[in-house]
Amino acid sequence: MAVAIHINHVKKQYDDNVVIHDLSTDIKPGELFTLLGPSGCGKTTLLRMIAGFISIEAGTILFDEKVINDVPVHKRNIGMVFQSYAIFPNMTVYRNVEYGLKNKKLSKEEIKKRMEEILRIVQLTEYKDRYPNQLSGGQQQRVALARAFVVQPQVLLMDEPLSNLDAKLRLEMRAVISGIQKKLGITTVYVTHDQEEALAMSDRIAVMNNGDIYQCDVPERIYSRPYNTFVANFIGSSSMIDGVVTSSNDVTGIRLATGMEIVMQNVVPLEIGRKVIVSIRPEEFVIVPEGKGKKGVVKLKQFLGRNIKYEIQFEDGTEIEVCSDTNSTERIYESGEDIYITVNTKRINVFDSESKRTLIEGVQSNV
Repeated sequence: MAVAIHINHVKKQYDDNVVIHDLSTDIKPGELFTLLGPSGCGKTTLLRMIAGFISIEAGTILFDEKVINDVPVHKRNIGMVFQSYAIFPNMTVYRNVEYGLKNKKLSKEEIKKRMEEILRIVQLTEYKDRYPNQLSGGQQQRVALARAFVVQPQVLLMDEPLSNLDAKLRLEMRAVISGIQKKLGITTVYVTHDQEEALAMSDRIAVMNNGDIYQCDVPERIYSRPYNTFVANFIGSSSMIDGVVTSSNDVTGIRLATGMEIVMQNVVPLEIGRKVIVSIRPEEFVIVPEGKGKKGVVKLKQFLGRNIKYEIQFEDGTEIEVCSDTNSTERIYESGEDIYITVNTKRINVFDSESKRTLIEGVQSNV
């Protein structure tokens, strides 16, 4: 049965270096919960604290209602999948996957039943007698997954499991991991620095930086309504443009550094003169007919099939990235051409210039 993980005010430091600062979060039973952030943000450290590989200086970690701070690793009933596959080169696929089951001292009938099921799920039945050096990278990763899942752990911990695979295999293995995890319903904590991977696979994402969680939410909210400028910059691509509030009645007027004027209906009340940062993703810019928006010049065009990406420069020197859908665009602009741009104000985000936190109504960090 899937368990919840409760992380309450945990801290980790090495001498004077504090790696995790008073961090708290709750992971729901059966969900795929991703720790996402840049290298050195503390995500792997937190995973290793959950696993029991490193000590906890303060706070508690619970599986359901049981505090596990002092529970040895081998008694936590966890499965681990590492960046390196860590499979035994001298054992066949079958023996590699079976290894953990033998340590559990299960009956031969139960071992056979579990082995048949997991090999079928990861599509390795026909490869069961092969050795690791006879397998592709993706197949080796499936062996590592099967070995972790077959012991039916309460919690599965995955540390950058796809980082050694090429781009095509990464896409394939995302679907494999998500499918198996949903089928078996094991509470899973997944560590990655790959934002696309996190968005595609996760039930919820915790965006980490400097040993703290900045925002925790479902992928759609993390992407569309980031809590601060760090999240907005780290998840996807955004143009950050300085602005100042010019009017504040039923709607809020903002003048951007580019000279563009926008009107927002979903920001908190702001005083005139307040300095803000407006975050606009490439797909939130809108190409309009001549004279209907702000004029810029196309510096670079990239035709990507389904999309066209433009790098555009405004008169003040500000450069932005615009993504246009090939199926809906009226024409394709070439480098050096003038282009007119406006924005979808229902989608863009506004942040306070000093605190860097969102000014959009109703957005929370959930931490």
